[in-house]
Amino acid sequence: MVIGIVAMFVSFVVALVVYPKFIKALQKMDVKQQISEYALEEFKNKKKTPTFGGVIFVLVPILVAIIFNGFKMNAELFLLLFIYFAYALIGFVDDYKIVKEGKNDGISPRAKFLSQLVLAVVFYVIYQAIGGDNTIVIPFVDKPWDIGLLYLPFVMLVLSGTSNAVNLTDGMDGLAGGTALIAFVPFAYFAFADGNYGMFMFILTIIGSLIAYLVYNRKPAQIIMGDVGSLSLGAVLGSIAILLHKEILLVVVGGVFVFETLCVIIQRTSWKLRHKRVFRYTPIHYSFTLSGWKEKDVVNFFYILGLIFMVIGFALNALS
Repeated sequence: MVIGIVAMFVSFVVALVVYPKFIKALQKMDVKQQISEYALEEFKNKKKTPTFGGVIFVLVPILVAIIFNGFKMNAELFLLLFIYFAYALIGFVDDYKIVKEGKNDGISPRAKFLSQLVLAVVFYVIYQAIGGDNTIVIPFVDKPWDIGLLYLPFVMLVLSGTSNAVNLTDGMDGLAGGTALIAFVPFAYFAFADGNYGMFMFILTIIGSLIAYLVYNRKPAQIIMGDVGSLSLGAVLGSIAILLHKEILLVVVGGVFVFETLCVIIQRTSWKLRHKRVFRYTPIHYSFTLSGWKEKDVVNFFYILGLIFMVIGFALNALS
């Protein structure tokens, strides 16, 4: 545990020191996120903020984890590092295309989604090769449920769904970074309780770098994470849940992301079938702003939701 905490502190300090230099470099290169046409007017009027913030909280934890493991790692940790970096690479290409072209299109949704699915298949193949199985552990059910070949599409759903869910949540200063940080906390405990100390340390390095990121992402944000950050955070969170057999608890602990995603699905389905909206706006965090809430109050509210879901996740884990 001590090594993990030290690794978290090192990750925090390194990221904290690197971010100002990184932000200045991005400003000098005029690397700024283009505001989406679907964003609310008050967000379109914001000063354009440098993107690619996720680069630091992806690379720093990976490097710190490798160093603190003495440049050796087990198969599970390697798989986590690979997925974290690979999904970040998808996001980086998307962000780079947006910056280069000066419009918020990026790579096509189809190409992005297919890339996520391909990586999920790669994850499944490696997971099976290192001794993984096709079972899902359901709270309060004694025997794990073996779903056989259905576990592959399940893995694809978990990784692509979680990565896109965090991506949908990213839209206000501190929102995605803070809620992701909260969601990682229970999984750090689950990894430690499971005796998976390599994973435990890696999760703590992510938490440390996210704390540093939030120092510069809080309102008014000096930098935003971009898809390079949101896609990677969601994917590694889903991967950790699979490796720990906590896939069902992921739905609870990541309740904020589930809430955001379900609202978008409901809104789009309602519009296609009835040509009517259920919510004033989606992603749902914007609806609160339209109701008169200040941005920081919306973010704090989602933090509280995240903490509630976290406590419920801890309770379910303890009782099951």
